Amino acid sequence: MNAPTNPAAAATTDVHIQWIFLPHEDPEASLAFYRDILGFEVRKDVGRDTMRWITVGPVGRPDTSLVLEPPAMDPGVTEEERRTVREMMAKGTYARLTLGTTDLDGTFERLAAGGAEVVQEPADQPYGVRDCAFRDPAGNMIRFNQVG
Repeated sequence: MNAPTNPAAAATTDVHIQWIFLPHEDPEASLAFYRDILGFEVRKDVGRDTMRWITVGPVGRPDTSLVLEPPAMDPGVTEEERRTVREMMAKGTYARLTLGTTDLDGTFERLAAGGAEVVQEPADQPYGVRDCAFRDPAGNMIRFNQVG
């Protein structure tokens, strides 16, 4: 007897994450972190001054991008909501991203040596993941998991 197939799973085999959006307040500081320290390539840099949308991504993976954008730019967001977003960014509680790496310790050392704000040194978690964490210049939590 053949196992039943899951039509929804079959339909998602061609789905992947294309863009992820994170807020930033200082485009140059964000570039220094994502391009210069993390090693991502800059794919687009649109706008000027602090109103810049910067697309970066891992070298050799053109189908996955991170868009750094001014916070709460949706026209439906109120000024009070923008203030709340900025306050949460300052505390590091607004946005987060988890990246995978085959060399967690090396990645940690490289980012720490580059001046990235360390939140957690590499550690084995009780839920089975070895990871570490940093905050980017906007306060976004960037975690790294050991993979492979």
